[in-house]
Amino acid sequence: MSTEETERVAALRAHEILDTAPEPEFDAIARLAAQWSGAPLAWVGLVDAERVWCKASVGVEDAEWPRDLDLSAGEPGLCFQASAPIVDAQGHALGVVAVADTRARAWSEAQQTALQDLAGLAMALLVGRQHARQLSHLAKTDHLTGVANRAQFDLALDVEMRHSMRTGEPFTVLCMDLDGFKEIVDGFGHAAGDAVLCEVSHRLNQQVRLGDVLARLGSDEFGVVMRHGAKDSAEVLAKRIVRSVCQPITLPPGDTVGVGISVGIAAYNDSVESVRSLLAQADQALYDAKKQNERRWKMFVGGR
Repeated sequence: MSTEETERVAALRAHEILDTAPEPEFDAIARLAAQWSGAPLAWVGLVDAERVWCKASVGVEDAEWPRDLDLSAGEPGLCFQASAPIVDAQGHALGVVAVADTRARAWSEAQQTALQDLAGLAMALLVGRQHARQLSHLAKTDHLTGVANRAQFDLALDVEMRHSMRTGEPFTVLCMDLDGFKEIVDGFGHAAGDAVLCEVSHRLNQQVRLGDVLARLGSDEFGVVMRHGAKDSAEVLAKRIVRSVCQPITLPPGDTVGVGISVGIAAYNDSVESVRSLLAQADQALYDAKKQNERRWKMFVGGR
């Protein structure tokens, strides 16, 4: 694959649209192409490395076909095909808006222009879709560390709570904050504090399991919604987190600093009535953990 083709395929895949569910806006483009051309077949096709995949179509049964297949030659009875490329701002042809007919026919310049306009509209939809996805990501992400923010943590916690209340499946929540962070900011400045938070977030991200939600909840406060995780798994995770975070951190100027982390754990059970009560348990366990000299994690135990 040439460099140009590699870049083109990467540009297409960056839109994260391949193999997605139908969307009304793209369906409308396929319908308009069929109506304006009077052709029985129309499609919005995205050209991947080895296939053409239909995001939307009219009269086309297959969702995809090999890229090197000439559709008019491969489909019995097709005698006509016209297309317009879907081209991004960098000049990459990401796909086509195309029509086909079972009879030979003339094709006017006005019809080709209309097809090109539809291809331009398809590209605009792709860009708008990408921007919406990026905005959604930003709304859920902590701008400094790149992990989830408080809003996403609360959403994940609410979803998991509803699921567990319905099914009885266990899950745990971990509330954490750093020990010694204020001293680093006071001694080295806010830029050093930001560097520490980014490194700690990176280390935490390496410890949590795929599917768990790691979030920055405040200045030096973090949380984890541990999906499908019972107490034993949460305690194992807490031990790994403490070991990882307590390793020395080298700041950009070369200074080496260290922070600790305290972890409070609360596990869902039938006695938990709300998200608020579960978080209160985790906060209580965190408070208790901070009073311990060596083991810096604590599981909430009821009845106190």
